[in-house]
Amino acid sequence: MKHIKHIFFDLDHTLWDFDKNSGFTFEKIFQINGLDIDLKAFLSVYEPINFQYWKLYREERVTKAKLRYGRLKDAFDAIDVSVSDAIIDKLSEDYITYLTTFNHVFEGTFEILDYLKDKYQLHIITNGFKEAQEKKLEVSGLKDYFITVTNSEMVGVKKPNPKIFNYSLNAADAFPKESLMIGDNLEADIEGAVNVGMEAIFFDYANRIPNTEVKRITFLLELMDFL
Repeated sequence: MKHIKHIFFDLDHTLWDFDKNSGFTFEKIFQINGLDIDLKAFLSVYEPINFQYWKLYREERVTKAKLRYGRLKDAFDAIDVSVSDAIIDKLSEDYITYLTTFNHVFEGTFEILDYLKDKYQLHIITNGFKEAQEKKLEVSGLKDYFITVTNSEMVGVKKPNPKIFNYSLNAADAFPKESLMIGDNLEADIEGAVNVGMEAIFFDYANRIPNTEVKRITFLLELMDFL
């Protein structure tokens, strides 16, 4: 991939370990709000529900407010725990407040960024909420690695919409043919990037989709095999 000059990373589930940080956040906010809930049972249903709500959000089928409320309501219903709307609204706010106080990144994150930073121009393209993503980058120590950060709320559309990729490419002064996208979502990150002419590498951090035709890694330092 000698033609690559610009590398665009997704943030959540790619560099920033969303599932781990989210689990610690729920443990904290359940304590704050006096909820005696089996955390493991809750997370086992919340994580796939959250994944589906983000898919709906990308497709403009739910609002930001509906995502924040619905993923909690549906998860509590799934484990047959009755929680008032007022508590759900409070948990939703607390979740955003405390999520960025936990800043675990995937193994190899800083090593691979240090390896790449002098060879390529590095960028972020994320669908996450603006206020949360900025804090994640700042507090985790990731911010200074990236020349540009493009957020879906800045552009008004979400990956895989080509507009967000083209916006980010323009901000980076990069051509698609010299650009590489690395992300964990085959639809949002990989198909979205390929559809605008970029190269792409799928970060299958959970080793869930071994049979795919796209370039694939399960550990960030495997990027050294390509770059």
